[in-house]
Amino acid sequence: MMGDLSPRKSQSPNWSDSGSGTSGDHVNILHEPVPTRPRLPSRKSSGTMIVSRDSAIGPIETTFAPDDVRSMSPRRTSEDIESLGKEAREELQRHAKALQDSLIVLFNRIEAVKEEHDKLDNHNKFLQKYIGDLMTTSKITASSSRAKK
Repeated sequence: MMGDLSPRKSQSPNWSDSGSGTSGDHVNILHEPVPTRPRLPSRKSSGTMIVSRDSAIGPIETTFAPDDVRSMSPRRTSEDIESLGKEAREELQRHAKALQDSLIVLFNRIEAVKEEHDKLDNHNKFLQKYIGDLMTTSKITASSSRAKK
């Protein structure tokens, strides 16, 4: 049919999608049954645990050998956490002190550059005034020398 746009396989016996097998192999793969997922086993509810007030239930202290994997747990005690916090605070204080020292050095350098700038600016103003005075005196002397001639 001309109006049929559904995908069709060629009826040619030499035709292959991958080029490595025959068309018969391809058709067998397409029509194999789809595997189904196995069902999960059903679980029974654990329910609630009822414990009398008199029973002594709590964390059980266990000791492990130093080479036991369970002794290398990432869990930390409150003392460990406090010591880590103290070390972190000390490191932050050292870092803050270093930053403050570098700021003081920068401030002193800025002040020195500012003083040098002011000094050079004053020298520049002095030289401009001196040159201006020389120009006026040279104009005065030039005009007086022309008047004498």
